[in-house]
Amino acid sequence: MSSSIHDKDSIRCSFCGRSAEDVQNLIAGHEVYICDRCIHTSMDVLNQHIAPSTKSHKQQLQKTALLKPSQIKSKLDDYVIGQDKAKRILSVAVYNHYKRIASHALPSQDEVEIEKSNILLAGPTGTGKTLLAKTLARILDVPFAVADATTITESGYVGDDVETILVHLLQNADYDVERAERGIIYIDEIDKIARRSDSQSITRDVSGEGVQQALLKLLEGTVAGVPPRGGRKHPEQSLVYVNTKNILFICGGAFDGVEKTIARRINAKTIGFSASLQENVEESHALLSRVEPEDFIKFGFIPELVGRLPVIAPLEPLSDEAMLEVLTKPKNALIKQYQKLFSMEQCGLEFTPDALLAIVEKAKIRKTGARGLRAIVEEIMLPIMFEVPDRKDINHCIIGKEVVESGKEPHFEQKTHGTQEAEQLRKAE
Repeated sequence: MSSSIHDKDSIRCSFCGRSAEDVQNLIAGHEVYICDRCIHTSMDVLNQHIAPSTKSHKQQLQKTALLKPSQIKSKLDDYVIGQDKAKRILSVAVYNHYKRIASHALPSQDEVEIEKSNILLAGPTGTGKTLLAKTLARILDVPFAVADATTITESGYVGDDVETILVHLLQNADYDVERAERGIIYIDEIDKIARRSDSQSITRDVSGEGVQQALLKLLEGTVAGVPPRGGRKHPEQSLVYVNTKNILFICGGAFDGVEKTIARRINAKTIGFSASLQENVEESHALLSRVEPEDFIKFGFIPELVGRLPVIAPLEPLSDEAMLEVLTKPKNALIKQYQKLFSMEQCGLEFTPDALLAIVEKAKIRKTGARGLRAIVEEIMLPIMFEVPDRKDINHCIIGKEVVESGKEPHFEQKTHGTQEAEQLRKAE
């Protein structure tokens, strides 16, 4: 607050040295003073530094948002194998979404308002739903957060409030609200909050239809109060208000059983529970490409929620060839990751073609898609990675089929005597 000054000659600004009679106000601190002139000067300096960075940040957002659909798909191809149809749908939807945001900043003479198009990914587990959403956020350089629909309950019940979905997004944006409001949120396991029966239950549905109702405003666009430290554990904290109007929501789920609804609708062959089920699995998954919004309503979603997820991208199960490519082709391929780790130990790593096929066969048995590949490779590589850092005598490691199937020791190629001496000389230098 402004100081009451009795001896104007003895009290001076601690920064510029001006006396009290030379300025309008002196703000008193603990044994220090600052005058109004220094405050204005400080504000000018801060504005000069903040304004350019804010401008460049907005320019960067505009630049990344204007990637064409073909460019977005090309970048997705670097990380996600297959799913061409889903990639095309996502690329166009994301392109239109960020064009919509850009249009809001421009003066317009017409009264046309472009509505937000959230996305629904439907497909078996392990087909790349989460990876697609995460890669999109990386391509566009926008904040990204993942939420699990199964942990969300209605307000007042044990679990996460719907608004806490925004907490991780805000944290990943370093609490920059403007940047968070242009981010992407992926809600996984969305099919688990479907209403499984039309009959009324005597118990409260706290994680089904009630959560669907709570999600409506968030998906459409609302100003939500977000507790920055998360949820109900800190009720005393002040809220940060986030507008979800421009946040892109991508929801994903396996939707097991929706194929039967589709089959009945198009009068296709209905799959029963007989032995022929396994023979028709590929046929049942192919039906997902013909899914319609009404099928999700019959599955247990309320019409209002389906209406707020207008873009539907079905995903297909990965073929054996696609699984092999997942292991070796993308920039973040599992085999490439382990080869990089081995190179840090000055050791080469090679998987034989038979070994890769054996890994794919194991993953097919587990029926978890590409997700199962990592678990299998981790199991194979754990004992080898434990041993290799202590082995300075090996130059190359070869993983064969027998290593994958029966856990035998891989083939290690020994370093030659000359190579060992050169290595010792290099370390000595």
